[in-house]
Amino acid sequence: MKPATLLSMACIGLGVAIAGPAAAQQTQPVGPYKDFKGKIELDVRDSVADWGPFTPRKAPEGAPNILFVLYDDTGLAAWSPYGGRINMPTLDKLAAEGLTYTQWHTAALCSPTRSTLLTGRNHTLNGMAAITEGANGFPGASGRIPPQAATIAEILKDNGYSTFWLGKNHNVPEQDVASGGNRSTWPLGMGFDRFYGFIGGETNQWYPDLVEDNRFIEPPSAPQDGYHFSKDLADQAIRMIRDQKATNPSKPWFMWYNPGANHAPHQAPQDFIDKYKGKFDDGYEAYRGWVLARMIERGVLPKDTQLTPLNPLPADAAYAPDMVRPWDSLSPDEKKLFSRLAEVYAAFSEYTDVQIGRIIDYLEKSGQLENTIVIYAADNGASGEGSPNGSVNENKFFNGYPDDIAENMKLIDKLGGPDTYEHFPTGWAAAFSTPFQMFKRYSQYSGGTADPLVISWPKGIKARGEIRNQYHHSVDIVPTLLDIIGIEMPKVYRGVEQFPLSGVSMRYTFDAAPDAPTQKKRQFYAMLGTRGIWENGWLASAVHAPFTGKGKFDQDRWQLYNVEADRSESKDLADAHPEKLAALIKAWNEEARTNLALPLDDRTAPQMLGVERPSAEPVRDRYIYYPGTAPVPEGVAVNVRNRSYKILANVEIDTPDASGVIFAHGSRFGGHALFIKDHKLYYVYNFLGIKPEQTFISNVDLKPGKYTLGMEFTRTGAGPHSESLGTTKLYINDKVVAEGPMRTQPAKFTLSGDGLCIGYDSGDAVSQDYTSPGTFRGGTIQGIAVTVEKAAYTDLAQEAQRALARD
Repeated sequence: MKPATLLSMACIGLGVAIAGPAAAQQTQPVGPYKDFKGKIELDVRDSVADWGPFTPRKAPEGAPNILFVLYDDTGLAAWSPYGGRINMPTLDKLAAEGLTYTQWHTAALCSPTRSTLLTGRNHTLNGMAAITEGANGFPGASGRIPPQAATIAEILKDNGYSTFWLGKNHNVPEQDVASGGNRSTWPLGMGFDRFYGFIGGETNQWYPDLVEDNRFIEPPSAPQDGYHFSKDLADQAIRMIRDQKATNPSKPWFMWYNPGANHAPHQAPQDFIDKYKGKFDDGYEAYRGWVLARMIERGVLPKDTQLTPLNPLPADAAYAPDMVRPWDSLSPDEKKLFSRLAEVYAAFSEYTDVQIGRIIDYLEKSGQLENTIVIYAADNGASGEGSPNGSVNENKFFNGYPDDIAENMKLIDKLGGPDTYEHFPTGWAAAFSTPFQMFKRYSQYSGGTADPLVISWPKGIKARGEIRNQYHHSVDIVPTLLDIIGIEMPKVYRGVEQFPLSGVSMRYTFDAAPDAPTQKKRQFYAMLGTRGIWENGWLASAVHAPFTGKGKFDQDRWQLYNVEADRSESKDLADAHPEKLAALIKAWNEEARTNLALPLDDRTAPQMLGVERPSAEPVRDRYIYYPGTAPVPEGVAVNVRNRSYKILANVEIDTPDASGVIFAHGSRFGGHALFIKDHKLYYVYNFLGIKPEQTFISNVDLKPGKYTLGMEFTRTGAGPHSESLGTTKLYINDKVVAEGPMRTQPAKFTLSGDGLCIGYDSGDAVSQDYTSPGTFRGGTIQGIAVTVEKAAYTDLAQEAQRALARD
């Protein structure tokens, strides 16, 4: 049927006059359009090609598909293609069919690196000086990618590509991670057709905080049914590609695939964990020596590369939570625990790689792999956020609360499963970042920035299984893809003059010799108060640790390394070449100004994460919530940290067996909940997952009727780790039915996910006294008020009772 005929049929009901070859008569306006006196004349063309601006733009002839796999928290020495002990069968296959890069660098932290891969601009130009939760309002640290930095997805979409984003995001401002939040920086607002994954920085792999396109959803199944996020993600990726090819088979696609691995929590199926039993018993110092030899043997590092010290920073500059404890100083239990934590990390990495292998197999079987560029990388060095002792709950790090070995040993047989939210100790972060100094967050050393990168493209890269030693950075990926496809980043996009690209194309390396000179000239680094700059083979590094809060950046001592001759950055040449160092420091200052990297910020993690930031909703003393709404993310929920607070719930109980969650926020690894069980009212505050839970149970039963139920925490002081100390009272109406001492967390319940819920508990349950979702049954929840105002609980309860009476 011709377009004109379709338009005639569609317009009859509106009484529209059609001018064109297939329409000859005018109908009279009818129904709601009977008063319409005018007419619309459309010049209907027989050829779709004549539709001008409505003509769909096609991709350049032969444009490849692009699959970009980006892991988290993985140093250069972790994976098998680089000589590491973690088996990566899919990556091994891709490396054998493509190129392995040995000097590819990142911004040393996830949100910043991811922004560079999205835009091709340095992270501070993208407003991503740190993770989005660390935004401080200065232009380079706003936590919002500005319109001057168009994304690769927007450009590819405008040039005929389908665009998909799966897995981790962490480039949305915290206050916009909400059902009613601004969607402009969500994936669909940044040029992607589809999204499936999580918006925040991390998620529970067994109970992920999921978003599909622009809405929050619950996971399709539970861990007891075999669910794991890595498997779910591969299923969704295959489905998206299959659906696209069913309708638009000639259209190329770009898929940005971001698994939760290897970020904490490290969680994996038990059979994969068992594969690594005993493989890390020799300890992280032995691993460093073992893996360095293998990296040299494989050509990843020059043969004269030296190891750097485990604790290289001087005492006056070091950050104590990032120190490494010598393996020989550990107790037998500590060695057992630390080894198991590494086993789980390895299992998590391999299991995820196997799931990615299913996507590669699908592309091969469907004939798409030949012209698909597969980029397989990681976003920063291995993570030291597990403290020197490792952790069964990584959120302790973000709360500035120390781990306890005896407590962690109680969960050694459950590591990797739903009962732990674990992270290995700093020793393994250093080991998996061999041979360099430090690890994630340290932007001045390659321990934080040197990452795996493998590129495979059967149709476009002739070399097979070769090494490439050219120095490059994550800002170079976007220019490379644009170069390959044959399109340019526009100077003006949607009316906004664009920042120039910060990177250069790496395409020349596809056909270059392994040691051919790099075409990159300079790269600056800045992260959480750390600073570095690479230029023409030399690296200047400021001696400063993140999260120390020391400031005094003008007093930092700078080091100098000749990276061409000393790949591990083991020999400080600052005294031998003062002129070179001075020139590089001057260059860093130039780059910092150009890239909006000032002011520097090295505040502690709780200080950075706890800042009140601008929001579409004003901060208030009283928050009202209603049952059945989607989880309210912590960034926009009521803030009860470090203060007194009260929870009041108007509830009508209809049956004697009424039970379930009234209010819940957080998870088993930190949170609080008000619920009914066995006719009793319960309030549980789960302090960082440490057992036993702080539990308050009513001394009377709840019978059918109308009630105001609630609790009140009165803060009286602070503990040694800034935790709040005080007294909690549990109420039925205005009567105290339980009371006692309680402590609350100084910082967040979680980095992301596990939002505030009314009438149920999404994802992982706060308390062991009920099973998620613990939906409230046998009555009606009218509403919940959470207040941080100074009014007495009894006054608020009387107000709530009056509202219940009116209802």
